[in-house]
Amino acid sequence: MRPIIGITMGDAAGVGPEIIIKALRSKEIYDSSRPIVIGDAKILKREAANLKEDVIFNIIDSPAEGIYRQGTIDCIDLSLLPANLPYGEVSAEAGHAAFCYIKKAVALALDKEVDAICTAPLNKEALHKGGHFYPGHTEILADLTGTEDFSMMLSAPNLKVIHLTTHVGLLKAIDLITPERTYKVIRLAHKTLKRAGFDRIRIAVCGINPHAGENGLFGNGEEEEKLIPGIEKAKEEGIDVSGPYPADTLFFRTIRGDFDIVVACYHDQGHGPVKALGLEAGVNITVGLKEGIIRTSVDHGTAFDIAGKNLADEGSLLEALKMATELAPKNR
Repeated sequence: MRPIIGITMGDAAGVGPEIIIKALRSKEIYDSSRPIVIGDAKILKREAANLKEDVIFNIIDSPAEGIYRQGTIDCIDLSLLPANLPYGEVSAEAGHAAFCYIKKAVALALDKEVDAICTAPLNKEALHKGGHFYPGHTEILADLTGTEDFSMMLSAPNLKVIHLTTHVGLLKAIDLITPERTYKVIRLAHKTLKRAGFDRIRIAVCGINPHAGENGLFGNGEEEEKLIPGIEKAKEEGIDVSGPYPADTLFFRTIRGDFDIVVACYHDQGHGPVKALGLEAGVNITVGLKEGIIRTSVDHGTAFDIAGKNLADEGSLLEALKMATELAPKNR
């Protein structure tokens, strides 16, 4: 069975509707998955007309009613926005609607009606104006699912990276790394890839310091204190994990095929190598959500400056949909 992927429309004043219409032209997406849009049908229809796309909309109440055929877009229509919503403007109305699309997608995922969630971008200012005070998608998803231990994973061709810390300063990031956090993120990486059907999962952990400390030459023993106990604990459970390795060679080795996923210690250590492979190829993934919910996302924002101009590139959304399909549980 092709997994059902719930696509949230994001902020309707941005490029989300445009890239969704463009991405769902793809026969490859329909051959491998069953995509369903959670949003506002009138906005999608406006965008299809703007793009001169000859597409049929199937307005439904639940994924069970979907047709899932190229040329037809299945849509759960929450009907929250006016058809003439202005492009490129921050509005409370669009911010609230974007939150509601996510909330509906999470409810469907918890009820096992969709197998993964793929999110178009939202605008944080609009989200806050709409009364929802979250830093972004990840925190919304964690809150709605009651999840405390989660992590950000990035994926690009031949490279997957999961993070011990993300949006904090470097000194704070190092402070937040503990043996327990290291162990938990290693387990999240292993569990996520196992659910996705990987037979052998080889995990490598980055060092914190240059040359992974080089036996105490660099740093103050952070590798020995914060990383190695977590690595050893995971090994005791039979997880194939090793390191810490110097970051300056580990990503090359992983792209070469030596490992399946890298555990990065902080934001730029993991994001830099992925984005060097191409912004259009990167996918942002939230892992560790309760009930095994997988969420993937484009690696760009709402692009208000080009909204409604037929200039948005759907490449990142296509990659996010493919990754949602790859990581969706294979046991249903």
